[in-house]
Amino acid sequence: MAEDTNKKLVHITYGLGGTVMKRSGKFFASSVVAAVAAVSIVSSASASTVSVSNISGVTPINFSSMDIEIALMMVQQERTKLLDAQLQMQIQEVQKRNQQIADLNSQLQIAQQNGDEAAVQKLKGQIDAASNSQQMDMLRLQSMSNKRNEAFDIMTNFVKKMQDSRSSIIGNMR
Repeated sequence: MAEDTNKKLVHITYGLGGTVMKRSGKFFASSVVAAVAAVSIVSSASASTVSVSNISGVTPINFSSMDIEIALMMVQQERTKLLDAQLQMQIQEVQKRNQQIADLNSQLQIAQQNGDEAAVQKLKGQIDAASNSQQMDMLRLQSMSNKRNEAFDIMTNFVKKMQDSRSSIIGNMR
């Protein structure tokens, strides 16, 4: 019974949309920047076991032999890598939309030369719709770029804070 009171099981997973925390069967949603994947605290004297399962493209990582700084750094690196991949996919979507608009403009020019008013009106409507979609794609691209830059800044700030704290500890030892 004493062992049961010392046991806690908390699962924290992260995707690009946010963090989901599971504790005793209840789910909580939050937009935490990064989280460690599965923390099992058996007792205050024992070591923690931490691992990341393959959720939302997250690479499995065993954190049991790492200190918390390295584990958090790896989580941030994984987040940055996932955001980079999403950013590349969004760039490809924008390029495809731009190509679609260019093709429609070529068709519009041909329809105007042929004097086909019905085709001209239809193509203008398609170009307007594609342009609106392209603007939305650009907004998503900007948002993803901002998220990626934020993740990179968080990662570099974390590294700087780790270095500063180590320098401070070494300085205090002298």
